[in-house]
Amino acid sequence: MALTIGINSGFVALAPSVDPDEGDAGMDTRAKVTKDTSPATAAKITEIGWYCDNATEEANFEVGLYAADGAVVPGEAGTLLYSDTINAKGTGVGWKTVSVDWAISPNTDYWLGIQLDNTTTLTNINYVSSGGAGYDNKTAQTTLTNPFDGGALADVDAMISIYAVWEAAVVGMAGAMTTNTGYWGW
Repeated sequence: MALTIGINSGFVALAPSVDPDEGDAGMDTRAKVTKDTSPATAAKITEIGWYCDNATEEANFEVGLYAADGAVVPGEAGTLLYSDTINAKGTGVGWKTVSVDWAISPNTDYWLGIQLDNTTTLTNINYVSSGGAGYDNKTAQTTLTNPFDGGALADVDAMISIYAVWEAAVVGMAGAMTTNTGYWGW
């Protein structure tokens, strides 16, 4: 399956489950971000994940959400809005996921971020050089920085295999805004 915004990169309605089967980019001691615009009814992110394309040694990874308010290039990753800093990668190939509860605004540009600690064998993430809204990369990173401060964008229309499952805001029976979890209860 190809790497596609809304399917296995960027904001998605359902978590992806199959290999994006694209080119590889090294992840060890790097921080990477990919840009996307939140859907028109988005209220929060409930899960964020990335695709580990090869089996490597155990390491910690961080996930984060950045505002598109960077200082060097207009719209680049800037302020770190949320992060989850302690997550075990495991040793196998596949989607690495983290459950989160991050409030977001609709129709807003965001950058989804990941940082991976060093492994003996180079760990790869899937990457494609076109069809996305932007990609940036920082080397020699032990954490997600705030602000991101990537400098010049690595690629203005690339994307990597980082996704965020989002939920919509709905108006409840009393007129209060809630999030739609897809479950009905009485």
